[in-house]
Amino acid sequence: MAAAMTALAVTAGGLVSAAVIGVGPARADHCDPATQGKQALRATQDPDGQNPDGQDPTGQDPEQDPTGQDQAPLDQGSGGGGAVTAPRFGGRMVLAPTPTPTDSAEPTPSGTASRTGSAEPTQTAEPSDEPSPSPTREQRRRQPTQSATPTQTATPTETADHGNECADLGPFVTDFIDIRQVPPVDTGVRFGRNGSRGSFVSACGTNQNGHNNPDNFIVAPGVSNGAHHLHDYVGNLSTNGFSTDESLAAAGTTCRFGDRSTYFWPVLRDRKIDANLGDKDGNVGQVLRARTVTLLFRGNPLSKVSPMPRFLRIITGDAKAATNGGANARAQWTCTGFGNRITGTKYPLCPRFSRVVRILDFPSCWDGQNTDSANHRTHIVFPGQDGACPQGTRAVPQLRMILTYSVPQGPSFAVDAFPEQKHNPVTDHADFANVMPDRLMAFVVSCLNRGRRC
Repeated sequence: MAAAMTALAVTAGGLVSAAVIGVGPARADHCDPATQGKQALRATQDPDGQNPDGQDPTGQDPEQDPTGQDQAPLDQGSGGGGAVTAPRFGGRMVLAPTPTPTDSAEPTPSGTASRTGSAEPTQTAEPSDEPSPSPTREQRRRQPTQSATPTQTATPTETADHGNECADLGPFVTDFIDIRQVPPVDTGVRFGRNGSRGSFVSACGTNQNGHNNPDNFIVAPGVSNGAHHLHDYVGNLSTNGFSTDESLAAAGTTCRFGDRSTYFWPVLRDRKIDANLGDKDGNVGQVLRARTVTLLFRGNPLSKVSPMPRFLRIITGDAKAATNGGANARAQWTCTGFGNRITGTKYPLCPRFSRVVRILDFPSCWDGQNTDSANHRTHIVFPGQDGACPQGTRAVPQLRMILTYSVPQGPSFAVDAFPEQKHNPVTDHADFANVMPDRLMAFVVSCLNRGRRC
């Protein structure tokens, strides 16, 4: 069952996918990357023979950082899930409020052989992917009908067409890395005298009410399935492709303090479970709801912050980074207990009892005039590596989303994506529209500028 995907249009700064035709349904368990080359996965493990299914054979507690460094609390009281250090301000990482000043880390994307910037990933050939030139009599007796290519499936009746189908869908074994193979980093953030050290957490739940749709009113307004992948929403209860400032302001919310803002991100799926099989965009598997969702607003290390204007719209990351290149990519993946090991180009394989973590940092230097822009980026940009905002912009509260997940062991999960992106982890992204009441935004600014944790 071969799958063919044709891109018909690219709009809205590369975030709106083309229409897709001819994409047939696929079995999730068959397209589980874990079945596509176990030897390739073993090649990503360290030479000491660590268990590729994520279990730590040394007996080390996966919730304890292996470097022995103290880590900042991950979920800020949102229900456990380990610890993770905070990325720095300018571009990728920024310090989260923690009890100690040494908790921050600068992410160094691991894996130079990523698929960023290329429409087709470069996969390394593995010996296990080649058919045996002269199978033994015992092998022929035990597998009389199996294809000569052992990586297609464990089912004898599967054909090469299914292998092509999986190649169309992604992700690939080479898109995963044992978190213990990601180099640790320890780069701190230093606040200046005028820095805003405080924080505010908007508690909005984990989408227990099942608010999902494949729309995106920011980059594809007035369009159903404008994203070509499913979003999880928290906060505003009305968000869909037809949302307006007026409709958002009139809706209910899952957040405390009347925060009607909308926060959304592509779902993560368990690819071992047959679900959503008829999806024309290839997003198959069972949706995994985040175990914890932390929506953390932080200050700026060099200056006080100004209030965000109401209805300010912000995006982070690039949902088409696998084909657009990495200029706007902001993906950050790690595991609880390994907060100083962050990768932007691979899905992390976490030890048992450790959760997968997605960190999504938003730009925070606003032009002082516009609530949106043609490409949804130029009206608000990221600060520099030192935290300083570019000339002509002012610092506003910076949103960081921290999402933790319990995933199946091994390379068996993927983020929803546009079909041509093949579920590349570098495409992780998120969206936010500020619909806080002015009084609540003033309270947030006060917390940050006065160094309080609210």
